[in-house]
Amino acid sequence: MKVTVDVDCTPEEARRFMGLPDMAPIHDIYLDKLKRTIDEGITPDSIEKLMRSWAPMGEAGMNIWRQVIEQMTGLSKT
Repeated sequence: MKVTVDVDCTPEEARRFMGLPDMAPIHDIYLDKLKRTIDEGITPDSIEKLMRSWAPMGEAGMNIWRQVIEQMTGLSKT
């Protein structure tokens, strides 16, 4: 036997019914930060922060990324 139930509600009503938290304020903050980054452009500081978050081994990981980028861009001293 198969039973199908159709519920007609908005995403907001479904979220409240299921007891999920309202993520709208966090979403708004994220969008504001993303818009600000797009308006300001990519800066060397933002690239460095991104690379640090990707580097699991701290400074050693940063050195590996630096070498990879230098080799790709032809800036390598070797």
